[in-house]
Amino acid sequence: MAALIIHRAIGAQLTCVFVDNGLLRQGEAEEVIQTFREHLEIPLVVVQAAEAFLADLEAVTDPEQKRKRIGERFIRLFEAEARQIGDVRFLAQGTLYPDVIESKSADRSRGSTIKTHHNVGGLPADMQLQLVEPLRYMFKDEVRAAGLELGLPESWVWRHPFPGPGLAVRILGEVTWERLETLRQADAIFLHELRAAGLYWATQQAFAVLLPVQSVGVMGDGRTYGDTIALRAITTEDYMTADWARLPYDVLARMSSRIVNEVSGVNRVVYDISSKPPATIEWE
Repeated sequence: MAALIIHRAIGAQLTCVFVDNGLLRQGEAEEVIQTFREHLEIPLVVVQAAEAFLADLEAVTDPEQKRKRIGERFIRLFEAEARQIGDVRFLAQGTLYPDVIESKSADRSRGSTIKTHHNVGGLPADMQLQLVEPLRYMFKDEVRAAGLELGLPESWVWRHPFPGPGLAVRILGEVTWERLETLRQADAIFLHELRAAGLYWATQQAFAVLLPVQSVGVMGDGRTYGDTIALRAITTEDYMTADWARLPYDVLARMSSRIVNEVSGVNRVVYDISSKPPATIEWE
């Protein structure tokens, strides 16, 4: 949305940079690239940086540290691309007002930090580029209304949000490639079954979380000691408050059965029935 607005304002002066940080959902990088190049027809520079992000996150378990390290790595990569392009002074971001509120940015005199969004409080103090944030004081429902006015397809406008730090804040504990692959597979099954049941558009956000605990189970005739996946689906209008989605039991049973049987190392699935507040939508 931010890229479309800025492209309409300055045209070919805009260079879009997509950083594949290795923390994306299954097939997401390919979808983003296709959207820009084939549908929006906006030139896109693709930066492969999974190894750099995973190195930054090695042995890090604190969610605030995860967000800050991811935020800084994004900026350093954008700065490097800016030097390659030439005379670049501005960096555009799709920051929304809930990000500003939860991060308690410098332009808000009141409030407290709920969590540091990587694109607000997670930015390094010595960044060399000046920020341009056309959506900064808009809520998500307002952004979606604007997207429809600009002619974006409804399937894009109403797509479930995905956090900037990606799966790093949906893996509680250390982020490794193996844990990322476990979560990617479980999340893909969850979303597939949600769509198959006709429930994707009845929820506003849905995702899987990999917990930092293991538990005893039994598969076949043998004992297992495996990972636990939590499923989270919410309904909301503005994302400042949210309620947990009442998914049908048979759908939840099918999701659980597929995840346990198809994702190696997982033997338990739980469903999150927390509202916001007191919980946030994301776990970290």
